[in-house]
Amino acid sequence: MNIFSRLFKIGQAESHAAIDQLENPIRMTEQGIRDMKEDLDKSLHALAEVKAMAIRSRSESESYQQKAADYEHKAIQLLKKAQAGEMDSSEADRLASEALLRKEENLKLSDSSKRDIEKYEGSVQQLEGNIRTIKANIAKWENELKTLKARVKVSTATQSLNKQLAQIDGSSTVSMLKRMRDKVAQEEALAESYGQIANESRSIDEEIDKALTQGSAQAKTAGELAALKQKLGLDAPAGEQ
Repeated sequence: MNIFSRLFKIGQAESHAAIDQLENPIRMTEQGIRDMKEDLDKSLHALAEVKAMAIRSRSESESYQQKAADYEHKAIQLLKKAQAGEMDSSEADRLASEALLRKEENLKLSDSSKRDIEKYEGSVQQLEGNIRTIKANIAKWENELKTLKARVKVSTATQSLNKQLAQIDGSSTVSMLKRMRDKVAQEEALAESYGQIANESRSIDEEIDKALTQGSAQAKTAGELAALKQKLGLDAPAGEQ
């Protein structure tokens, strides 16, 4: 197996494993964030309700206190009327006593409302603490989710790179380059061969032309030399002299 293919298969396996390992945490984190946001909505709704009850209890406590003060004022007025002779003293005492009983009842109701206020305020503090915790967790896990998604992108990019490296094997780029080198070498050798053949042909033609040229020149020179000797009588045969 080609070394690039081996590297790719190792890298591919690691990339797939990394992605498989990351996809589930991503989905789980996304679901966890959705759940926390639902809890946040519920907590905010509960906080609003508890605050509303605290406001109502405070209003009721103030109302009971006001009623208690009114009943006390009425008891005083009844006693004053009896003292002034405007009504029977025994009737005034009876009604004033009833007014004072109503006063005590309203004071108890006011105290009960105050205790409710303290309870609601405690619940408000607890809910606000829970809300702060949920918001912090949501922010934390949203950042974690970004990190996980970034890791997936890196793993995907690594897988793509390994895939490209795997394609550089005997059937693609490296093989193609080798075939190109072989082809160029073959073409260069063929060109050199044709050059040698051409040179051989030119050499024979040159020898032939040279031989013919040299022969003609020698014959011409010999003829001219004989003619000159004859003219000078230097080379005449002995019988002719």
